[in-house]
Amino acid sequence: MIDVQVAVIGGGPAGLSVALECWRQGLREVLVIERDNMLGGILNQCIHAGFGLHVFGEELTGPEYAQRYVNMVKETGIRALTDTMVTSIEPIGPGRLDGCSPEKADAVVDGIIVRAMNTNDGLLEIRARAVVLAMGCRERTRGMLRIPGTRPAGVYTAGTAQRLVNIEGFMPGREVVILGSGDIGLIMARRMTLEGAHVHGVYEVMPKSNGLRRNIVQCLDDFGIPLHLSMTAVKIHGRDRVTGVTVAKVDGSLNPIPGTEEHVSCDTVLLSVGLIPENELSRKAGIEMDPRTRGPVDKGGFMTSISGVFACGNVFKVYDLADNVTTDSVLCGQAVANFVMEI
Repeated sequence: MIDVQVAVIGGGPAGLSVALECWRQGLREVLVIERDNMLGGILNQCIHAGFGLHVFGEELTGPEYAQRYVNMVKETGIRALTDTMVTSIEPIGPGRLDGCSPEKADAVVDGIIVRAMNTNDGLLEIRARAVVLAMGCRERTRGMLRIPGTRPAGVYTAGTAQRLVNIEGFMPGREVVILGSGDIGLIMARRMTLEGAHVHGVYEVMPKSNGLRRNIVQCLDDFGIPLHLSMTAVKIHGRDRVTGVTVAKVDGSLNPIPGTEEHVSCDTVLLSVGLIPENELSRKAGIEMDPRTRGPVDKGGFMTSISGVFACGNVFKVYDLADNVTTDSVLCGQAVANFVMEI
């Protein structure tokens, strides 16, 4: 059994920020648990600039932004477990708020048990006074979109392609169609082009892009990549490998308009159709979820419906900027420290 004051699940910008703030507030038994082999989270694969303007007052790449927080963590006594997967969290004692105010929450919590595993330690049982959920978010997949057609190789989420190119050094394809105009898709349109691929276009079902304006200009306009609005994929073609996509215009109800179909030959389809908070662990624990954000319900001060369990960053709600994740996670860290010190 490992005993700590705070266990932070997730070592991305949210997890590192909340852990550092807990340390600054005087907590000395803080543990960060990260399933990847290094701290930094998704920022490690975001090699483009645009991070840090609000927090550091200068423009940084994702890895530079992450490394600053990793360095700050190393300067403290915060412990980090990487390559470690959390399997469950469970309150000791009653634990659930059940409508009571956060001010009374300390009366119904005796601690939280976090169960995790890794190859070095095997099964781990960690007892914490408070737990912070900071697992980030994940991308919507083809299965969620229910695009008709076969199931050939060559269909990736934009974030998966980003990791393959920027970290693994692997090009997923050369003739590319991007479905959805989320920021990761826009950035990957530029990245794939810089690596020598031909991006046929970005197809967005809505009448306007949901990506940042700067990404539309810098990633599409500057490279002559067309953005097709009010269009969607109606079929993916190919047996062993993608050979093309049929796209069509949509009406005001987002239904494909018959007779507007076009075939686009390609060997790769990237999906950039939205992000979802990574909350399988939260649901398994029985935490009440907000249907609007798809993250935990905020009972006040970033606390979930289980007393002593907090949530911050993209697991709480999806943010546009990593800087905003950091800012809110600092506030969460202050709330966690106050909670622990009052127990």
